[in-house]
Amino acid sequence: MSMVKIDLSKAIKALEKGDLVVYPTDTLYALGADIFNEDAVKKVFKIKKRPLDVPLPVAVSSFAEVEKIAFFDKKVRLLVEHFLPGQITLILNKKDIISDIVTSGLDKIAVRIPKNKLALELLSDFGPLTVTSANIHGMKTPNKINDIKTQLTGVDVYLDDGALEGLPSTIVDMTTSELLVLREGKIKKKDITDVTNHG
Repeated sequence: MSMVKIDLSKAIKALEKGDLVVYPTDTLYALGADIFNEDAVKKVFKIKKRPLDVPLPVAVSSFAEVEKIAFFDKKVRLLVEHFLPGQITLILNKKDIISDIVTSGLDKIAVRIPKNKLALELLSDFGPLTVTSANIHGMKTPNKINDIKTQLTGVDVYLDDGALEGLPSTIVDMTTSELLVLREGKIKKKDITDVTNHG
């Protein structure tokens, strides 16, 4: 973990202008855009060569931010309190404040709170950002900024937090009566059901 204090003002200015930023998370580097700026979100799809029907996950800094963009119940609250910030992404029913471009027309949104000091500071100072991996769609995500710069073009600011080693987050769909684990990462299905069943 880098001990150098990174100035976030350039990143925040870029995001305010609708530009893109690569920032660290507790898994890998993410490509960030202001989720409330449709043009910025479109840039993410374009730069990643990501199909428009593949929704973008969103990172926020706190549970209060989750409440602003998505609906939740007691089970969701239990998972947030237990695992977040951390390596879990929750798929929730979105509120109308979120553009259909972010969610590819779906009424669901994937939300996470990354356990990375720099990411939380950026999200807290600026607001919710896309948290899709910093790579070309379908390619391996590099774990160092220099390699990301080689793969991705059109990014304005890179926040370098050294080499990141992380499994992709566990993805849990909370929009149906039975929670569905769509991808298992470090946090296992049993860990999740233990929390929701005993909460």
